[in-house]
Parts: sequence; structure tokens; C-alpha cells
Amino acid sequence: MTTAILSALPEEQAGLLAALEQPQRVAHAGRAFWRGALGGKDVVLALSGIGKVAAATTATAAIERFGAARIVFTGVAGGVGDGVHVGDVVVARDYLQHDMDASPLFARWELPGYARTLVACDAHLSALLLEAANDCVTSAAGQFGTQCAAHGVHHGLVASGDRFIAAAAEAMHLRSALRNAGHDVLAVEMEGAAVAQVCLDYGLPFAAVRTISDRADDDAHGDFTLFVRTVASRYTAQIVQALVQKL
Repeated sequence: MTTAILSALPEEQAGLLAALEQPQRVAHAGRAFWRGALGGKDVVLALSGIGKVAAATTATAAIERFGAARIVFTGVAGGVGDGVHVGDVVVARDYLQHDMDASPLFARWELPGYARTLVACDAHLSALLLEAANDCVTSAAGQFGTQCAAHGVHHGLVASGDRFIAAAAEAMHLRSALRNAGHDVLAVEMEGAAVAQVCLDYGLPFAAVRTISDRADDDAHGDFTLFVRTVASRYTAQIVQALVQKL
């Protein structure tokens, strides 16, 4: 079974690409897909690009062209939940599109045609990813320097939208609105919910892990740039390779 591993940015996937065994580059749908193996397990790596549409296109291509039987998304996110700090790891349990609003035809955040607001990640694959993340956080404590060292692992709701949340007031408003509706969000990013929806359509397992690069506040731009450049690639590589060994 081929596992597709997607990330939005080159820095988030550089460590995995360097570890890929017998890599073969295939250009398709305007993207570079890399076939190969990690720990002897068949994988295909690709950069989704930034945003929900780009991510959905990449996920669909991975399934249709490369026969992916499961998809794992990895990268960075902004932390908005209580106790979610820079360097922490969030394994998604469910996804929500925070910019979906087809009201008054549908309730706010509900996916038209799906009769749901949340899209659940695959329980088994997410459990393996959570185990891999916990193992890596424990072994890597302090490895990347005190300011970026991972502190903890969280499992819960992640929200995606075509907007980089980079203001404290905006992050607080989004978090409060979701919480008032019963959705206690841990992190925000720009791709995962779209890939979760594609996997729901195809009936394939999906899981996602995000390392917190910033607090989605007024310092987010600077924190994000520093974190992706110095930490994301190595940390992503460790967690995903640990997951692949469990498959």
C-alpha cells in the first residue's frame, strides 16, 4: 500500500525527501511527485502548495495517478488552543473549514452536501501518528534549542482556511466563535481540511500532524519564518519516519 505524504512548503518536507530510498521524480498536474520508499515502505511525497484548493488538487492526483491508499499531511500550524505552545505537536482528530459559511442556506461552518461541520481523521492511522509524535517529542526534547524545543503533544480539532491568521485579535475572535459553537480548536492552518474532505470522498484513511510554529498572533510572521527554517524539516522527518515504521 502506498502512503502519500503531503506538505505545503519545501522546508517542511526536505528531510523526508533526503531520506527517500530509490527516489523517482514524476511531474504531474503541475507538481513534482517523488516515488520511493521510507524504511522499505512505499510512499509518494509531494508539496501541496498553500491553500485548500491547491491541497485538494494534490491529494486527488496522489490518489488517482499514484494509487495512494492513505494520506498523511504534515507541516506547521498556528496554535490557538489553551496550553498549545510554539514547539508543541498537534495530531488532528477532526478538521473544520473556518472560512466556510453558506448561511442562511446552511449553518455556519457546515459543509454543503455533507450534512456535517467536522470531518474526522481516521482513528487507527491517527492513533499510530499520535504514538509516533509522542515518541519523537520525548526523544527530541531540547534537540533543536530551548526556544523551539517541542514541549507536548495534543490531539483534537484543527481548523483550515484560506487565510494566514497573523493577528492576536483575529485569532481570539475565531477561537471564541468556534468555542461558543462547541468546537474547541487547537490550531489553524491552510490545507488539512481540504485533504480530509478529499479522503472522505474517496473513502481513504487520512491523518495529519502539525508542529506549532507560532501563536497565530501579531508575531506570527516572524515566528513562522524562523521555525520553518530551523526546525520543521527535521522534526517532520522524525515523526513521519516513525509513523511509517508502524504501518
